[in-house]
Amino acid sequence: MAIGIWAWKRPGWMGRVDGELPCATLLVKGVCFWFVSPPSRVEGPCGIPEVRERKVPGCSAWIPPPSVMQPMLPPGIQLTDTLEQMQQGTLMRKVKSKSWKKQRYFKLQEDCMTIWYQSKRTGKTESAFSISDVETVREGHQSEVLQSVAEEFPPERCFTIVFYGRRGNLDLIAGSAEEAQCWVQGLRQLIEVATTMDQREKIDQWIRDWFQKADKNKDGRMNFKEVQHLLKMMNVDMNEDHALRLFQDADKSESGTLEGEEFVLFYKSLTQREEVLSLFQEFSEDGKKLTLLELVDFLRQEQLEDEGTEELAMELIDKYEPSETARARHVLSADGFLMYLCSPEGSIFNPQHRALWQDMSQPLCHYFISSSHNTYLIEDQIRGQSSIEGYIRALKRGCRCLEVDCWDGPNGEPMVYHGHTFTSKIPFREVVSTLGKYAFKTSDYPVILSLENHCSMEQQEVLAQQLKDILGEQLLTTTIDGHVPTQLPSPEELKHKILLKGKKIGRLEDTLDGPGDEAPDVSDNDNGAEAEEEKRRAKKDKESLAQALSDCVIYCKNVPFRGFQEARSHSRPSEISSLSEAKARKLIRDEGNEFVRHNAWQLTRIYPSGMRTDSSNYSPQEMWNVGCQIGMAGVQQGCGLCQMPPSTPVLMPATTLSGARYGDRLVFCSKQCLQAVLNPFPCHLPPVALNFQTAGTEMDLCDGLFSQNGCCGYVLKPPFMRDEETLFNPSDPSSREGPGPITLTIQVISGQQLPKVANSKEGAIIDPLVRVEIYGVPADQAHQETKYIENNGFNPRWDETLQFQLHVPELALIRFVVEDYDKTSRNDFVGQFTLAFANIKPGYRHIHLLSKDGTSIPPSSLFVHICITKPPGPEQD
Repeated sequence: MAIGIWAWKRPGWMGRVDGELPCATLLVKGVCFWFVSPPSRVEGPCGIPEVRERKVPGCSAWIPPPSVMQPMLPPGIQLTDTLEQMQQGTLMRKVKSKSWKKQRYFKLQEDCMTIWYQSKRTGKTESAFSISDVETVREGHQSEVLQSVAEEFPPERCFTIVFYGRRGNLDLIAGSAEEAQCWVQGLRQLIEVATTMDQREKIDQWIRDWFQKADKNKDGRMNFKEVQHLLKMMNVDMNEDHALRLFQDADKSESGTLEGEEFVLFYKSLTQREEVLSLFQEFSEDGKKLTLLELVDFLRQEQLEDEGTEELAMELIDKYEPSETARARHVLSADGFLMYLCSPEGSIFNPQHRALWQDMSQPLCHYFISSSHNTYLIEDQIRGQSSIEGYIRALKRGCRCLEVDCWDGPNGEPMVYHGHTFTSKIPFREVVSTLGKYAFKTSDYPVILSLENHCSMEQQEVLAQQLKDILGEQLLTTTIDGHVPTQLPSPEELKHKILLKGKKIGRLEDTLDGPGDEAPDVSDNDNGAEAEEEKRRAKKDKESLAQALSDCVIYCKNVPFRGFQEARSHSRPSEISSLSEAKARKLIRDEGNEFVRHNAWQLTRIYPSGMRTDSSNYSPQEMWNVGCQIGMAGVQQGCGLCQMPPSTPVLMPATTLSGARYGDRLVFCSKQCLQAVLNPFPCHLPPVALNFQTAGTEMDLCDGLFSQNGCCGYVLKPPFMRDEETLFNPSDPSSREGPGPITLTIQVISGQQLPKVANSKEGAIIDPLVRVEIYGVPADQAHQETKYIENNGFNPRWDETLQFQLHVPELALIRFVVEDYDKTSRNDFVGQFTLAFANIKPGYRHIHLLSKDGTSIPPSSLFVHICITKPPGPEQD
């Protein structure tokens, strides 16, 4: 009788041999061997085979079969009853809408880091996801989908799995409240482990992940054929003879397979970093270790760490040296050195700037503010879904200025949607409730609610009442000191407050003293496409603003822009002008310095110019260059439906969609796309590029700027942009006071475990190149790229040096992009990382790449050397 012999030496290690022995347990030299007969197999839920425990004759204990022994549990995870129940699997309903509820079998895999689910009807695995992809779990009816089935299913059986990035939520209904709690608590336990892993544990987890992917037959071992498949998955194009040599070197048991520690050896031989080892040996006298003084020398000479260097060196050894003996001797091994370089301390992003590090007591207008346009949309802006999920995602990413497009709804309830389109609608009440719940989860600093008001007087009264009733003290309804402000208050003074931006009857003084008699300002071009309709309504009835709603507007009163001279003479700090992208560009070109001065004392909002006729992006950088605080993301890029650049544009008729007239009409690449939009039936063409939820360079720049300062949504402008008498003009860098241009030198050394291109053919391996892009004032805009490396996405070496001159480094953003070179078509995106120049750490650094939607893709990274050369001072001239 063939049996499996499982040897258990310590937690996390297990080996197996096969033989002909009776069932028994044996302890030999501290190693416990389980001799287990072939386990019984029974039909589990959905007809899925399950392995049951088998009792060893003559033994009082139950001996778990190999599949239950958990040979490679991640560190920090204890196999509780909850996790064991999740591993047995649960039948639950996956919900997409009120009418789409299908049963799926969910199961936690043996690694405790992967969940897969499959159809009950077909038994076919439908999808799988990693715990590291999950951001949080919400209990009850905390999604629009689950709210739609609230009458049918009680909240204690419902929960939502929320993923990082722009991946859609997973709404589930368990068979009982107990099953729901099991999954909610279990997932939260695993999320906690995944988010608190240190660098060593993350590397261990990556090794486990690769093993799980490569072990096709799930027998806990990997033969050479599986290894070859693994190399393709890892973007490695390796000679078969060389791969076989590595395999045989790691196969210490000479069994023809790799398991446990053998696979670790194989993985380490694959990930050997010659460039790091060479650097290590440069500073190590014996080539085997760095003493404390040698590490201090490296930190000072290469990493330019000049404060508390000895204390830092001790911290790094304690934190990243895997050997207890080496830690006790205060030395760093080559493995510890690599762990440090891959850690946050070895990242290109200054870890001190991840936390709140800027002065938050300046007036609001002295900060760039993370802003969103059409926040309620999570699909396309013609016929897509309006959702509170758009607000939740934006707020959790630190967005501090949100847009609400309000229209009259049924039964006296105002609705939020993109006017004159087929987008779905959500009640204003739900948006405000969501805002009240999530406004200050990520940041304590104020949220500006930009109200695009298209409601009747009656429903405006409802808007005001719902804002006050739901938000309560969070809604700012008077100035912070009861007096008319001479300057805007600071983010610190406005902590946990929500400011309404909108039209206002009369002046702020009137609100403080009593209702005013002046007619409301309603000529504000607040939203390109709706501007024409808004003007027509304003002319028809100038008394169209409810006093109760007007009184909620304190520090952000919309006023029309009539020039900088007029603004300086008649405007107040508590007023804000909205400018179209085209208008702002003209002002930048003609009156750049005046624009910077204006933004030193008053807020300015920039919105997209309706719809574009080309495929170019609206870049917020040019607006930041003149100090505009609120740059609304989101424009049409190409065709209004399929997003292709329209070589022969087709304009939507001026009278369209509910008889509305557009000032800037939608543009399409063909009559077919136009007809698809006008067709009342759903189509399946790709959606228009979106706003805060839209991936691409524009969002990379926003994320890059606002990823600093605790992700609080506010970034302090440089001093020369906070001075009302500044001479700075972005088109003339010499107008900036201070030293001349600095030189940024980037040596692109290598890449590590770059991901495959989405939807690429099986076995395809990328040809990566690195492009470095500089965004800033016009004189600083530049990009350079390396050559491409053929067929190697696993450990490509470039060893190329790129150099840039930065005239205004305070405004510069640096974007590192990895692409898959294609000589016959456009290169494919692989990964990117963007950061402000002010947050760069010099020296040997790793750049941890992000996916197209801004989520991390560990362990993918670039290894670079950064050198920043400042111009000589007067004494050096």
